[in-house]
Amino acid sequence: MRQVITRFAPSPTGVLHIGSVRTALYSWLYAKQHNGKFILRIEDTDKERSKKEFEDNILDGLKWLGLTHDVFYRQSDRADLYKKYLETLIAKGSAYISKEEPTEEGERSEVIRFKNPNGVVTFRDEARGDISFDTTELKDFVIAKDFETPLYNFAVVIDDFQMGVTHIIRGDDAISNTPRQILIQEALGAPRPMYTHLPMILAPDKTKLSKRHGALAVTEYREEGYLPEAILNFVALMGWNPGNDQEVLFLDEMQKLFTLEKVQKGGAVFNIDKLKWLNKHYMKLLSKERAGESILNFFPGVLRTKAEDNPVIFEKIVPIIIDHVSHFGEVRALAESGEYGYFFDEPTYPLEALLWKDDTDRTRTAEKLQKVVVLLQSVSEESFDAEHIKAALWDFATEVGRGSVLWPMRYALSGREKSPDPFTLAEILGKEVTVNRVNEAIKLLMV
Repeated sequence: MRQVITRFAPSPTGVLHIGSVRTALYSWLYAKQHNGKFILRIEDTDKERSKKEFEDNILDGLKWLGLTHDVFYRQSDRADLYKKYLETLIAKGSAYISKEEPTEEGERSEVIRFKNPNGVVTFRDEARGDISFDTTELKDFVIAKDFETPLYNFAVVIDDFQMGVTHIIRGDDAISNTPRQILIQEALGAPRPMYTHLPMILAPDKTKLSKRHGALAVTEYREEGYLPEAILNFVALMGWNPGNDQEVLFLDEMQKLFTLEKVQKGGAVFNIDKLKWLNKHYMKLLSKERAGESILNFFPGVLRTKAEDNPVIFEKIVPIIIDHVSHFGEVRALAESGEYGYFFDEPTYPLEALLWKDDTDRTRTAEKLQKVVVLLQSVSEESFDAEHIKAALWDFATEVGRGSVLWPMRYALSGREKSPDPFTLAEILGKEVTVNRVNEAIKLLMV
């Protein structure tokens, strides 16, 4: 048995997207599961379209996800090797220099073509079973523009052969390349790897996935505050399942459960709501320190400073924030709309906002808030938590109308129509601030 060697071989002609992450993840899982080797190979033979910033984006995204490679290669560093194998194929009569008749300005007058034996190629796909191609229609296909410029199908065969790749896991858009690559392998006497072609990832309407459906670069998901654990879990289940109803899978669990036989044939549907659900699950598992640090990173500058200057209050609001968002990018949006400012600054609001529904009697509302202050004062500093505050206020609120008591109290504390309940707000703000804010509301009502 040869050592299992897989590879992820992206072209640096674009950023790292979800579909590519799935290919990398499955290749990584299979290698690790079999104590094998995972190779990262940057396929930059397309000199015109390959960009350093795209390569950096790919490397950065994989590092963030924790998909570390055992060996790294870059095709542009291997030109001499490709040239040697081109010469070998020509010497064997399996390839030749072809004189071309340029049809457009700038086209080459010579290329290197593979001499097609024109047979049927059958290969085993771990997800789809046996697949056969009649290679006659491929004719004598081009494998290099010249000795210094190999094309994809040739370079990838040489790399897989030289690197000892045993299992190739890639998207099913590459199936049509497989017969060409097998013909080149056979001409070189190279062993044939095992193939698994993954189903396409589709938009919810079963069309081709695009950015408008949520198919962002992996680094964009990071900037939006998604967690790498959630991205990996989400990607793993698009085209594979562990054979049960388990939806939350950590990387070490995937490594134990993953099998190529359970890779699905049909297209996987991208569901952004599923990603948000998973991300929220992982957010709730974060330590207080990591959750707080992540929230601070998404707070605008002034709010972040106030949060850092008031660590006791900030620590109290962290679980509340986590409970109400599905990714940290929502924290940024809510913060910019003023959602969290009232925890650190006294709110401002029109006095009409304090009135409950059709209750327009300002004096009566003020009297109810005065009673609230008396009841709040009865709770000791040591016991000033949501449970004791609610116990002190509940009977009175029930007697005169909960909405007419709790609505103006909550608005006095937050200045917003939507906020945590008044008991939770009071606990977070503390007794002194809570009483002061309710008294300010009373003054406003009595003007």
